[in-house]
Amino acid sequence: MSAEILQALKEHKFDTPFPIQEAAIPIILKGKDVIGQAHTGTGKTAAFSLPILTKVKRNGPIQVLILVPTRELAVQVTNEISKFVRYTGIRTVSIYGGQNIGLQHDLLRRGVQIVVATPGRLIDHLKRGSIQLDDVKFVVLDEADRMLDMGFIEDIKFILFYVNENRQTCLFSATMPPEILRLAQDYMKEPNEIRLNEEPSLKTIDQSYLIVHEGEKFKHLCNFIRNRDKKQTIVFAATKQRTQRLANELRQEGFRAITIHGDLSQKQRDIAMYRFKKGNEDILVATDIAARGIDVPAVGHVINYDIPEDPLVYFHRIGRTARAGASGKAISLVSQDRIDDFGRILRQTELPVHKLNEEMGIEVPVIRHRRGRGGYYAYDQTSYTSKGGSTYGYRGYGYRTRYGRNVKQRDFNRDNRYGIRRERGSPQRY
Repeated sequence: MSAEILQALKEHKFDTPFPIQEAAIPIILKGKDVIGQAHTGTGKTAAFSLPILTKVKRNGPIQVLILVPTRELAVQVTNEISKFVRYTGIRTVSIYGGQNIGLQHDLLRRGVQIVVATPGRLIDHLKRGSIQLDDVKFVVLDEADRMLDMGFIEDIKFILFYVNENRQTCLFSATMPPEILRLAQDYMKEPNEIRLNEEPSLKTIDQSYLIVHEGEKFKHLCNFIRNRDKKQTIVFAATKQRTQRLANELRQEGFRAITIHGDLSQKQRDIAMYRFKKGNEDILVATDIAARGIDVPAVGHVINYDIPEDPLVYFHRIGRTARAGASGKAISLVSQDRIDDFGRILRQTELPVHKLNEEMGIEVPVIRHRRGRGGYYAYDQTSYTSKGGSTYGYRGYGYRTRYGRNVKQRDFNRDNRYGIRRERGSPQRY
């Protein structure tokens, strides 16, 4: 690596590589395609960006394209790369929806070598002719499984049509569902696979849960926050309205809380994240928009106010704490209607998840479950056991919307977007 990059690494105290970096960097330096199965918080950005930076020409055209699923991740990746290129003269820009497209066009016209983009906004620029990908020699698909889950795979294929086939491609994903593997087979050249089975930071997260009635959750949330240490906290809720209400109620209790969700404008989200990162607000109440792509080292606590249906979402949520080998705590408030969902989560992990009811002297409510053949049956108040299966639930939870009845509507929307007319039974063209 160049002296300029090494100087930047030294300033930011990058001394010892993480496993994904140690495995991926030598392969990428050799110019080979890479499939990396690694989870959030493991140092993926440095793993793919550092070796690529050694091959980027300063003051040249766009040479690197990094595709990510969300605005927040686009900003995070851009900021991380900006640390590495501080002394090199290489310029990076993030392109995402919600920001003024004219402003992005101005930044592109000044000349950049690296573009970090969400698929939808990048396609907007391609249609306008404000981005040319002819000189791109490196493509990175980051959080590919999330892009699959959000319906971006067809967008990715459309974008790759505009990129020279003589390129180096890297794909990183927490899980490897079949559609991701097919994408790799179609668009990568004899890729080297790197699979890290565990996320090291999970071992440093103290996971626990409390089963309570829905109406008692806010009281316990406040108690957990009051009894924490001084580290910042992220509270995850199920809906936009719920996050806003929780943030308002926490402020009424005297806490410094701010919210982030999909109904906020990009400017409002940027301000919220800036205030949280700077420590002006020490509680962030968020929907799952923050479950990936937010890297705030000071976060010491994650509280699941609402339990997600998808076990994979749970692991991405708690991955917001214990970043880069630090320690953290994850607490889940489990209401009666979410016991089954949390049971699926516990069955996907081999790490201990402590039940707090007995420790706190709180009786587990007897829950009348959904109706079976013999009428209603009661939850027997025994705790679930964490055993068997993969820590991250590689069984495919969370991808159901990619199949079945939603597929036709999805394809219809994609065809309309790209102006593609297809006869019945004809293959797609990109």
